Amino acid sequence: MEQVDIVVIGAGVIGLAVSAELSVYGRSLYCIERHNSFGQETSSRNSEVIHAGIYYPKESLKARSCIEGNKLLYELCIKNKIPHRQTQKLIVATSDAEIADLKDLFKKGTDNGVSGLRLIDKKEISRIEPEVKAAAALVSPSTGIIDSHRFMQFLVSRMKDNNAEVIYNSEVAKIQKTGSNYKITIKEQKSEEFSFESRIVINSAGLESDTIASKVGIDIESKGYRLKYCKGQYFRVIDSLKSKMVNRLIYPVPKPKSAGLGIHATPDLAGSLRLGPDDKYIGRDQINFDVDINQRDKFLDSARNFLPFLEKGDLIPDTSGIRPKLQGEGEDFRDFVVKEETDSGFPGFVNLVGIESPGLTACLSIAKYTKKLINHLL
Repeated sequence: MEQVDIVVIGAGVIGLAVSAELSVYGRSLYCIERHNSFGQETSSRNSEVIHAGIYYPKESLKARSCIEGNKLLYELCIKNKIPHRQTQKLIVATSDAEIADLKDLFKKGTDNGVSGLRLIDKKEISRIEPEVKAAAALVSPSTGIIDSHRFMQFLVSRMKDNNAEVIYNSEVAKIQKTGSNYKITIKEQKSEEFSFESRIVINSAGLESDTIASKVGIDIESKGYRLKYCKGQYFRVIDSLKSKMVNRLIYPVPKPKSAGLGIHATPDLAGSLRLGPDDKYIGRDQINFDVDINQRDKFLDSARNFLPFLEKGDLIPDTSGIRPKLQGEGEDFRDFVVKEETDSGFPGFVNLVGIESPGLTACLSIAKYTKKLINHLL
């Protein structure tokens, strides 16, 4: 039976970042992906925002990896000419009552180590974003946007340069611990199965990361790894002139225990403007990427709180994505799970579970952290 050193399950942005990071060791490495290309799920269905690290509890993995990942991502994009733009972001208070929330966010972000944050009043908002209506705003200068597809292409190229491979159209059917290795059985599209062994397994399967953890024998209920799916939809502003009426990302103040950061306005690298995502928990049997045109009024009403120039005819359905959340509806914050499972009886098996926003920003930091967890095995 063929043996390799490292298998990474899932070729989303997290799996690709981990694979690229580990490929420099020169070990035999395969990244297994069930779809016919990389980044077909959460990684290609998001706002493509480079986050600053404002929203997350101090010392949480989300905060630490977001702040480090922000720096690493900008450095990599500049060095390798990956399209991106440091747009800045305004988190806006649309009423005086929300100004206290902005001050709390300012303190949280500053405590986390986010640099350059500042609170501005209505007058300065009018000066820098004259079409935005707000009572006050928190300016985040290190927030930006990235071409996530080009970024993932770069990670694949870096892997290949180091003789690592992505194996597409291959779904993990079984994982069995065999001595010091793991026997992995793959089901191909033609329903043919083949098996091989690996010393190290990295589970970065996104929406199916809890399923993969359970396949090896981990009790995902007792470990708290069971995922909840939360769908987010986007609408696009079709009026090209209105799309250019804001230059920065514009976010509302997030609601407590919300599943997302609120419907926000995101300029993209092509000069267009998107609104979203919303958030709705769905069952695992309800997965689809349709956008409900009947939600347009909800999006319009939400966005018009700070972008009053928008009208109903300006919005058309765009895309949607699904967040793999550990936090259930109405529940408190849950952090990323990045854990090597020796204490569960599975040495060399690393779970990356519940990697939602700010996963794109954090991916290079998560990859470095994953490397540290298995460094003694390489």
